[in-house]
Amino acid sequence: MTGWTIEDMPPLTDRTVVVTGANSGLGLEGSKAFARRGATVVMACRSVERGESAAAEIREAVPNATLDVRECDLADLSNIASFADALRDDYDAVDILCNNAGVMAIPRSETVDGFETQFGVNHLGHFALTGHLLDLLGAADSESRIVTQSSGAHEMGEIDFDDLQRERSYGKWSAYGQSKLANLLFAYELQRRLGNHGWDDVLSVACHPGYADTDLQFRGPREMGSTLRTAAMGVANAVLAQSAEQGALPMLYAATAEDVIGGEYVGPGGLFDMRGPPEFQQSNDASRDEETAERLWEVSTDLTGVEYDFGST
Repeated sequence: MTGWTIEDMPPLTDRTVVVTGANSGLGLEGSKAFARRGATVVMACRSVERGESAAAEIREAVPNATLDVRECDLADLSNIASFADALRDDYDAVDILCNNAGVMAIPRSETVDGFETQFGVNHLGHFALTGHLLDLLGAADSESRIVTQSSGAHEMGEIDFDDLQRERSYGKWSAYGQSKLANLLFAYELQRRLGNHGWDDVLSVACHPGYADTDLQFRGPREMGSTLRTAAMGVANAVLAQSAEQGALPMLYAATAEDVIGGEYVGPGGLFDMRGPPEFQQSNDASRDEETAERLWEVSTDLTGVEYDFGST
């Protein structure tokens, strides 16, 4: 995959792609690339207003883009279910689901359902969404893919089953690391379950963007009201980060490249895996712990109330 770029993406005409967090950063750039290759892109956004603004930006670059902006608030299980029900009314299948949206290193808060926000949005929200859309992914005419966005920060994560919601002890970075480790445990466990139930035409793949210049880094400092940290993050992004367009490449590769198989982990292959063209990589041992993954799946099912139906494809 040396030097792989957006231009190497295959045609996606007549394919439907769902991207969470599509109104900014990696989601916006990914949606733009999918649209450029002819896909119908469902832009799943917490704010429809911001989603429509992003869609207008995409149409400036891709005049013939087929875009469908819809509300999907990953911090609200009821809203996620409503999004999936409405999508099922209008679409017969989903070919690619990009579990991309996320929050990073924010002060402790809770979702509508009482989950710690980073764990609730980054992991539980996408766990619920994927479960609700599983039948549409199984209905695709050809191979479909579920791509879950993680981070190098998974390496500092630990799944604390005794305090998943970080009620007793909260650190914004340790909570983020837990959520990103959970993303990988989910992606790999989903692939195992798909394979065990004969869903050979649905693949679960993970990716990470390295260090990409997006708005994600600024939310934490802004919510803390720290002008100094916000400014420092701006300098760091300008000096160290690759563009959001480059950061989206691992997700796009995981979603479309022909040599991808289920259970892969794709990230930028340059300096310290922080920038550069996409390549297959290895996540840490904790992310491959099957016992932890199975337990996390069971806990996630209990917390969200979403049961995955692998009964038929």
